[in-house]
Amino acid sequence: MSTPVLAAANVTKSYRLGKREIPVLRGVDLALMPGERVALLGASGAGKSTLLHVLGLLDAPTSGQVLFDGRPVHDLPVAERARLRHEHTGFVFQFYHLIPELTALQNVLLARMMATSTLAYWRTRGAARAAAMDLLAQVGLQDRLHHRPSELSGGERQRVAIARALLAEPKVVLADEPTGNLDSATAAGVVELMFSIQQQRGLAFLLVTHNEDLARRCDRIVRMRDGVVQGEPART
Repeated sequence: MSTPVLAAANVTKSYRLGKREIPVLRGVDLALMPGERVALLGASGAGKSTLLHVLGLLDAPTSGQVLFDGRPVHDLPVAERARLRHEHTGFVFQFYHLIPELTALQNVLLARMMATSTLAYWRTRGAARAAAMDLLAQVGLQDRLHHRPSELSGGERQRVAIARALLAEPKVVLADEPTGNLDSATAAGVVELMFSIQQQRGLAFLLVTHNEDLARRCDRIVRMRDGVVQGEPART
């Protein structure tokens, strides 16, 4: 039996509000297998985005463990966790998070710049640029390389974000409502693109969504309620 590429083991997460402690995650267990596509459903406030942030090492759990390839990671040095985050995991968010002053190409390259030292980046900048251009061509933006976000449609911005997430060739993509800010026709195109790339590359893919139809296209549907994972159906 293969090892999960990403897993949460009894993960809790609480925040302090004055003297009060607000629990958000209450002992979450979740395993994502290589090449698996999992939908995470739940009402607003259920803890879905918090779980993605913890799984992606953007935030630390209050207790429990996050494991990459079976290895606990939150006790690692900060620099090592950052390296894992940049190399292991790609993120796609609802609101793109593109830098407005940068072109599409520069926004994608930013992922490589952040993942390495300035000297290392300059040594490999030619290969990085070629890889970024190839990814933008794969998502249909070969003619929009030098356009800034304000010059792109919502769907085009999300395609830039997808290319940026893939530049480091991650094993896992975490997507938080990636079509929530798009009209239905544009969203359908973005979904087809994401699923096609996920299948081609054999990526593990965790998708937060409110869309039941979209969720049914995944291998498994996991539901969250009040910070707890509700029954995880077996893969069919």
